Amino acid sequence: MSNVRRKRTDRGSNKVAIVAVTVVVASLAVVLAIRVGRLKARQQQYLEKEQALIAQVAQEEERAQKLEEYRVYVQTKEHIEKVAKEKLGLIGRDEKAVKPNE
Repeated sequence: MSNVRRKRTDRGSNKVAIVAVTVVVASLAVVLAIRVGRLKARQQQYLEKEQALIAQVAQEEERAQKLEEYRVYVQTKEHIEKVAKEKLGLIGRDEKAVKPNE
């Protein structure tokens, strides 16, 4: 009779162990699913940030190109004459100064 009792208690403890293992595995699956969802959201944020930075880099490269063109223009004779006329009030050798009557 002790063998019969032992088998019955073994079967009962096996069922409890199976249920416990199933609960642990299910809870691990839920936690894993939550973590995966968070990682996907973070990845999406990083991709958006990367796209914004790529656009910003493109803008800065365009700005650098315009500044380089302006630097070259500033060194031309045309620009120097323009600044001399506008800011310093100078005139060229072949030009005549005309003053308005007061």
